[in-house]
Amino acid sequence: MPRRIRLVLIALAVVVGLQPVAAVQASPPPQASVAAGSTDTRAADESATAVARARVATEVLLDSYDEQKAWFPSSWWNSAVALQIIGDYMERTGDRSYLDVLDHSFETNKGPFPAGERSTDEIYGNFTSRAIDDAGWWALNWVTAYDLTGDQKYLDMAGTIADFMHGFWDPSTCGGGIWWNEERTYKNAVTNGQWIRLTAELHNRIPGDTAWLSRSREAWDWYAASGLINSDGLVNDGLTDACANNGDTVWSYNQGLGIGAALELYRATGDAELLAAARRLADAALGSDALTTEGVLTESCDPLGRTCDDNQKQFKGIFMRYLTELADTTGDARYAQFVDRQAATIWANDRDSAERLGLRWSGVGTAASPNVFDWRTQASALSALIADVPQDAPSRSLSATMSPTQLVVMPSPGATSSARTDVEVAATSEGRRPVRADVRVSGPRGWTVDPARSRVRLVPPGDGRPARASIPLDVTVPANTPDGSYPLTVTVTARPGLSYTTRVTIQVASTIDFDAGSTQELAWLWDAGGSGLSHVGSRFADGTSHFVYRFPFPAEATSAEATLTIDNQYVVQVGPDGESWTTVLTEDEPIRDSSNKADHTLDLTPHLGPDKAVYIQVTDAFPEDGWGGGVYHVAAEFGTS
Repeated sequence: MPRRIRLVLIALAVVVGLQPVAAVQASPPPQASVAAGSTDTRAADESATAVARARVATEVLLDSYDEQKAWFPSSWWNSAVALQIIGDYMERTGDRSYLDVLDHSFETNKGPFPAGERSTDEIYGNFTSRAIDDAGWWALNWVTAYDLTGDQKYLDMAGTIADFMHGFWDPSTCGGGIWWNEERTYKNAVTNGQWIRLTAELHNRIPGDTAWLSRSREAWDWYAASGLINSDGLVNDGLTDACANNGDTVWSYNQGLGIGAALELYRATGDAELLAAARRLADAALGSDALTTEGVLTESCDPLGRTCDDNQKQFKGIFMRYLTELADTTGDARYAQFVDRQAATIWANDRDSAERLGLRWSGVGTAASPNVFDWRTQASALSALIADVPQDAPSRSLSATMSPTQLVVMPSPGATSSARTDVEVAATSEGRRPVRADVRVSGPRGWTVDPARSRVRLVPPGDGRPARASIPLDVTVPANTPDGSYPLTVTVTARPGLSYTTRVTIQVASTIDFDAGSTQELAWLWDAGGSGLSHVGSRFADGTSHFVYRFPFPAEATSAEATLTIDNQYVVQVGPDGESWTTVLTEDEPIRDSSNKADHTLDLTPHLGPDKAVYIQVTDAFPEDGWGGGVYHVAAEFGTS
């Protein structure tokens, strides 16, 4: 699956002076020499690795960014949180590569949108809607953008959203608090945690302010006395109509917002009791079975047999954002150790062969209850990786990624097969000091990789952005290799002490048969194109998004066909090269209820390319209304004459 968003951003960086590579050589560099047992050196190497992991995870998240709509597919408030996490990455590491993503999202989405275009609700403009908490997430994101850039427009927008939210502060019910929605049906923890945090942030950034500080103090006093925090120090979801704690689920993001609200107001006032309150909320979370399992942050919907919806997938990352701030502020080793534990288990257990990060940070999953991987789970887990980067982030780092991360070979009987992938090496260093990296590749026994070893010299621009180099790899698969997944491992090293390992999976397959959203789909998904996964098990393309499957049939194939289970408003196109397309299937009616869900068989024979590959693209037949085609299942086969 090509990382098109990331490659566009790399190209922009080159234009402004990034020198990605001066040479790629076949000979290895001298081995690095690091003093054994050096604690300082070991800590520096671990910090550099933390930066590299966060960078790679950020790049994977951006693979799902829809450049046309300037958001992450089909999730309005979730997009705000994901963008803030990208801002957190830049703030933590010093890498400013993605400022244009934040600005593009701001300029594209600041206007009004009809219901169904960005949210099921109408967007009034200035990132506001009937869902008051949705507006709050956007406001918090724009404060982060202001902190990164100093651009006043972001802070002004946060203030505009806060003015809108203030209209829903209502002391006539429960003595105060912000309503959750325009209909004024519910006072809950998330909206009020946001409100305290946002008003304190505005005060801390507006010279001479008193109004926002007064509102923040009032809101905290109400929040602390409201009953939202139960006797165990955990934050329940909201209040009853009688203004009592409703006992609803303790979600990690509510706990995190409580920590973040108290902490930001502490920064505004210096009131030690606020810092103590933030610590009590954190301690309650870390000591509770409701939010942790064997030291790993766990949502109540995470365990096997349960399902987290698209909102809940992002809750843990919000908690980690604010716990990180508390760890930074207090220097408390317990919080730092908890952060380290989350990052370590995610990287070791919750990462698939495409470097995607999943829902269950412990990595647990079964066939009946698999771990889930999508951009929302990526954004959430990324917060834990960012948290693991020290406040004083190292200037040196080294990482590597593969493109595509999944390769498919459909071999001819008795013949060797070939595959092509690229290794991209990225490095930062002090100033413009060159980084000389050794790249080594290993594959299964009997396979050939060319080159198996090479050198790259990278010259970072000295401003925190990484320099990058791409190395093409040609892989030969032996004849009669059984169907299965085969790893290719790449290790890059640079002196002194930098090392990073990545991988690509080569799928050898004689048949094509998979469900959308499954782990099997990933091998065939050539371009996700801003598409999303629905809760009913389809991959869908709304508006200007699309997705493309690639089927590399063997050399002897003379005919081929594919059967797609598809519904709603689809256009299906087929082509031989991923660039030229012939429309073969279209839904002419604006169907939104899946009533046209059916199997459709496509003749792929006229579209077999010179290399016998065929590409199938799905787009939206009615892009203006947000109900694009959804594919549930795909099967394909070929014939020989």
